[in-house]
Amino acid sequence: MAYNQYGGGGYNPGGYQQQNNYGGYQPPPTPQQQQQQAYGAYGGRPQHQGYPPTQNYGRPPPPVGPPPGADPQLWSWFTAVDTDHSGQLSVDELQRALVNGDWSPFNIETVRTMVNMFDKNNSGTIDFNEFAGLWKYIEDWKRCFQAFDTDNSGNIDHVEMGNALKTFGYNLSEPFIRLLVQKFDKYGKGNITFDNFVQACVTIKTLTDSFRQFDTDNDGWIQINYEQFLELVIRQRS
Repeated sequence: MAYNQYGGGGYNPGGYQQQNNYGGYQPPPTPQQQQQQAYGAYGGRPQHQGYPPTQNYGRPPPPVGPPPGADPQLWSWFTAVDTDHSGQLSVDELQRALVNGDWSPFNIETVRTMVNMFDKNNSGTIDFNEFAGLWKYIEDWKRCFQAFDTDNSGNIDHVEMGNALKTFGYNLSEPFIRLLVQKFDKYGKGNITFDNFVQACVTIKTLTDSFRQFDTDNDGWIQINYEQFLELVIRQRS
């Protein structure tokens, strides 16, 4: 089986490129708006947890205002989420700021994956500029999610997931797609929320990229030993 039969390039919203038009922030809706919306804001709902500021041992003090040319609204969200006033967002801080359309918090693994993508200096946190790029990435995924959520339910079922993966260039069987949805279905309802849709798509792309490193003749088949298998899995989890 050849790659062009099952392993496309995958969806890479925004190409991880930072743009000036961040957009997409939606404040928490009123009860009336919640009834009208199948899903609402995918992020941008800072939830202050009351943690006291911590000391910035060995770190430069965070900037007192937005960097030159920064979006003031995006800066205000960043500072609201930065509960320890470190000038950096941890995975936990970012998770508290991101919600699905049903107001459930983002999967911590999805947040960790996105932080790893944009953490250019491997600090385990993201600064404002990295946050700006991540925010654009989330907004691009939001538009993608809305495009494939054809029934406007706020969730993706196995049919919609299959259409999405086919559009991304993957030719995967229906049993596998059902298994994928089951794996990322946190409520057991046969569908997946926005955060897990992102995680599922990124997982498929990452695994395919890892597989391709061993499939040197691009025929869709590989033969690997035990340690190579472990290497493939470890790379995917890094």
